[in-house]
Amino acid sequence: MALSACAQQVPAPYYGGVAPLPQGQALPPEPQRAKVALLLPLTGSNAQLGQAMLNAAQLALFEQGSPGFEFVPRDTGSTAQGAAEAARAAIAGGARVLVGPLTAGETAAAAAPARAAGVPMLPFTNDANQASASVWPLGITPRQQMRRLVAGAHAQGAQRFALAAPSGAFGQQLADGLRSAASDLGLPPPTIITYPAAAAASLAARDVAQKLAPSEATASPIAPQGGAAADLLILGESGARARDFAAGLAESGMPVPKLAGTILWATDPSLAQVPALAGAWYPGPDPAAHAQFESRFQAAFGTTPSRVVGVAYDAAAIAARAMRGQPDAVPPMPVGELVLGADGALRLGQNGEVQRALAVFALTPGVEGQVVQPADMPGSVGF
Repeated sequence: MALSACAQQVPAPYYGGVAPLPQGQALPPEPQRAKVALLLPLTGSNAQLGQAMLNAAQLALFEQGSPGFEFVPRDTGSTAQGAAEAARAAIAGGARVLVGPLTAGETAAAAAPARAAGVPMLPFTNDANQASASVWPLGITPRQQMRRLVAGAHAQGAQRFALAAPSGAFGQQLADGLRSAASDLGLPPPTIITYPAAAAASLAARDVAQKLAPSEATASPIAPQGGAAADLLILGESGARARDFAAGLAESGMPVPKLAGTILWATDPSLAQVPALAGAWYPGPDPAAHAQFESRFQAAFGTTPSRVVGVAYDAAAIAARAMRGQPDAVPPMPVGELVLGADGALRLGQNGEVQRALAVFALTPGVEGQVVQPADMPGSVGF
């Protein structure tokens, strides 16, 4: 199954006639098109998501594609081994770019044959550890989230940042992103507090509050009633643990700085009802751009896509741009060029970095997704 980049809109059935050729004259052969492989979980545990991602890629093809190449889906079977096999088969079949696969494990497995063949990859994972000179993870990474929160708080006068997160790979990526963001703005090194992932969130919160308590009260520019040794405390928790952690901070009796969280908070409206989290920030995609993508997707396919589906549109759109005028060779990726994705603007940087325009939201009772700072793309090309 291949999706050709020759049409300008999602095709509808055609019932018109075709003028007959003169007797003995054959149709001229179609020119060979370059191939972009879509590594998707079309079977296995993520098959339903894989089909939605295939639809999103098709939508990107008709909206941003151009003649001369085609998308060729390859099934990963929702496994790392399947992703590696799909990558090898796609490369053997002449694929110039690999779009996908879905998870970090699948990406790591598929990246080996892709690098060996010199074929660039645009996987859907948000694991920044998978990034390299030819692999651009397109999920919204912890580093991107930290950069947006720091830039937003610094614009309101914040100078001191802290992170509280459970030990592990995710917490480490949050910490690295926060340190990098603070350094780029010439701010003091942030305070990083980690604790065992199995620790009770309320108990970990009280320990964090004690560690952030200064010897003398200090006023925060974005939380004047504070007195903690940070202007913004970012929590690497979500769901019930985020609720318990915030309650533990409030019950500690210590000064509590302004709170913020990760993009995972966008999927949990119940957090806005927690008094201890009122006004807390979190980063997220441009809501207007996402709403437009949802509307176009629903019009084309009759269903509303989940949030993760948009990254397949982004990857397909970038691949389509890369293939323009490059029918016979592995194309250079459009590094530094602005691309309009499902969730707003993004662009590729060197060494697998991706920059996204993200907004800042505040948890507000009775209001879902209240934007306090519009989508912005902090940093510069080359970041």
